Amino acid sequence: MSPTPRLELRAPSLGATHAVAAALAALSRSGDIILLGGEMGAGKTAFVQGFGRALGVSEPITSPTFNLVHSYDTASVTLHHADLYRLEHLAEVADLGLGELAEYHGIVIVEWGDVVESSFGDHLAVRLEIDEPDLDGRLVTISAVGHLWATRWAALERATADLAVAR
Repeated sequence: MSPTPRLELRAPSLGATHAVAAALAALSRSGDIILLGGEMGAGKTAFVQGFGRALGVSEPITSPTFNLVHSYDTASVTLHHADLYRLEHLAEVADLGLGELAEYHGIVIVEWGDVVESSFGDHLAVRLEIDEPDLDGRLVTISAVGHLWATRWAALERATADLAVAR
């Protein structure tokens, strides 16, 4: 079994966080599921805003904490933005039908998706952390789970190379 592809990026500003999201959006396609993780205030909604803008969403993108899912139509794909923060049981996630939304109707990006990651098949996991002591910066870790991103991974590495954390 091959290791999970992983990128570690440093986004020193909100604009850089949006650039990472835009690079990901440019390579995303209908059927993709992207699970976002990170503490409160880590930038999950800001990431989705950058992602949506790159896809051509012109309306305001806000966290769907109380609605659970917002959908945004673009010329090429529908972006479904879910927020699982208020859900208490795994069955509630299944009731949202996120996998079906991705499979038939577009791209699904899920805030607090890391808490239910094991219930999804192929997906991207994106973890955002505040880059101390620079509170405007973020550390962004992207991991591909499954094979859906195998043919796109090298392009994602190239698109984000200027933000890669040196190892």
